[in-house]
This record gives sequence, C-alpha cells and structure tokens, in this order.
Amino acid sequence: MISVVLPVRNTADTLPRALASLAAQTLADFELVAVDDGSDDGGATLRVLRAAAGRDARLRVLDRPHDGIAAALNTGLAAARGRYIARMDADDVCHPRRLELQAGYLDAHPEIGLVSCLAAFGGDPDAAAGYLAHIEWANSVRTPQAIRQAIFRESPLPHPTVMFRAELPNRFGGYRDGAFPEDYELWLRWLEAGVDMAKIPQALMTWNDPPGRLSRTDPRYDPEAFHRIKAGYLARLLARINPHHPEIHVVGAGRITRRRAEHLLAHGVVIKAWLDIDPRKVGMVLGGRPVLHMRDAPAPERCFVVPYVASRGAPEYIAETLERRGFKLGRSYLPAA
Repeated sequence: MISVVLPVRNTADTLPRALASLAAQTLADFELVAVDDGSDDGGATLRVLRAAAGRDARLRVLDRPHDGIAAALNTGLAAARGRYIARMDADDVCHPRRLELQAGYLDAHPEIGLVSCLAAFGGDPDAAAGYLAHIEWANSVRTPQAIRQAIFRESPLPHPTVMFRAELPNRFGGYRDGAFPEDYELWLRWLEAGVDMAKIPQALMTWNDPPGRLSRTDPRYDPEAFHRIKAGYLARLLARINPHHPEIHVVGAGRITRRRAEHLLAHGVVIKAWLDIDPRKVGMVLGGRPVLHMRDAPAPERCFVVPYVASRGAPEYIAETLERRGFKLGRSYLPAA
C-alpha cells in the first residue's frame, strides 16, 4: 500500500531510532525505500541500513553517488511500488499509527492528493525557539483552504509529515533541484496544479532538530530562497484573484521587506505603494513608491493588499487590522510572509 521514501547521508547515529519507529507501525503493508546519497562516513550508514534490511525484507537499500537531496528523493520515487508515498527523514520518528491514519485518510478522501499531520517538536525549546514557533504555526494550519491561504507565508507542511498519492509526481513532476527548498517548491507547484492538501489534526511525527539539519546549514533553505521561489507562483495566483491586477499595495516598508516583495516585479506585478505604521517611514518615498499609513490604505474595493511582514505577532495584527476595514482573506488580501 505505502512506499516510505527515506533519503540518508551520514546518519548512522539517528537511523536506528527512525527505523524502529517504522517497524512499530500498526499498518504493516509498506515498503521502505532508503536511498543513501553518497555517505562518506566509512560505510557506517550503509551498514545500519543493510543490517536492518537483513532483518526486515520490506527495506530496500539504494546506494548512489552523492548528488543532493532532490536527486535522492527522485531516485526513491522512481523505485517506489506503493500507491501512496510517505516521506521520512533519518532523524525523525513516526508515531505508531502514522501510516495507518494517513493511508486511511487518503482512502476515505479521494479528492485529497496529499495529507500531512501535526508534528511534535523534538528539539530544545529554548535553544531552538524559532523552530518551535514555526512548528506551532504549521500545526495551526490544518484545512485545505487554510493551507492554500498560508502557503505564501512559509511552508505549513513539514516535509517528513506528508503522504501523497503515487501518481502525483508522474502527473505534475517530482522534486526539482535548484537554489530553493525542494519541498516548498513542490507544494507550490502541486497546489497551483489544483492538488488539494489536508492535515490530520493529530501529532503523528516527532520532528527533531539536530544541528546538521539541511534547513539550518544549506543556503537553499534561507528566507531569501523562499521569497525568490515563491514570487512566480504568487504572481500567477494574484493574476487570478486580484481584481486590480497587476497593482498591489504591500504591507511593510523596511529595507528587507521591500527587497523580498520586489521579487514580484520580475513577474509583472506592480507595487503601487508601501503600507506601514512606523511614523519614521510614513510619508517617505522609497523605491519610487509612497509609504502610506495602514489606516490610509484605499478601501478593499480599490486595492489588493499583500502583507510582507513576518516579525512575531505582526501577521496576526495586520490581518486583524485589514479585516476590521472590510478586507477578506484570499479576496482582497493575501499574506506573503
């Protein structure tokens, strides 16, 4: 029923616990496709995998030269034989009913192409407060509509929590390699193609936070990479839902915010003005555009607003402010940070 795709590289220390969590699944009808992406740890990772494969015939080990996470994932997808694909990382832990509940959800909801779940945080909440805040936010985004409306803030779908129908990569393409997070680009592309995504409101995965996690160490996962890759997808969505296209008003007049929003310009979007509440910025002209106070923004019948401010509590404050003025999420404003 399920192919679990597990790319690994130099993960001998964490693999045993991840493999044990799969062996303990209540649904036994799965295969594990483990793809070693050129580990250079003296064979330690491959020894762990091959020893586990000797104990459990459901584990297949694919050994390939190092070519990056996207290539390893696509190798796993090409080898998978299940009708559903579950993602797993070598430093994370599945809860016992994960595969059962996610496969059951896809069986019961043929209109859903991908299902995620809540994630428990497996790191130090003090040392990794940012990761904890991200997981708490991601866990709050649960319905297909909420996922579509939140996807341009950041990814509400932690990669190792997802299970999707095996035909989706064949229909809409698999993982792409580039200067961007491969999972986030995939979600954007599939959502644009009309794939509906949902989330089981239970914690079925512990998402650990080791120091070497790629999202900590690889520049493809820094905030600028997210903003660059989402700009084209966001521009195409705005062309469909913004009655004032190509013009938008952007919330946030700070230097970093302006730089991130201006990625849209290459895709035909016109930024009419910046909106802010900082009295030091209001009234200025920045990048050739006026800075208006939030309260002086045109009415929702006359403009579409894209908030680009991500500081703690700001997205919620901006949404409340816009809603009080009659703006509607997805119709007259859409957060992009």
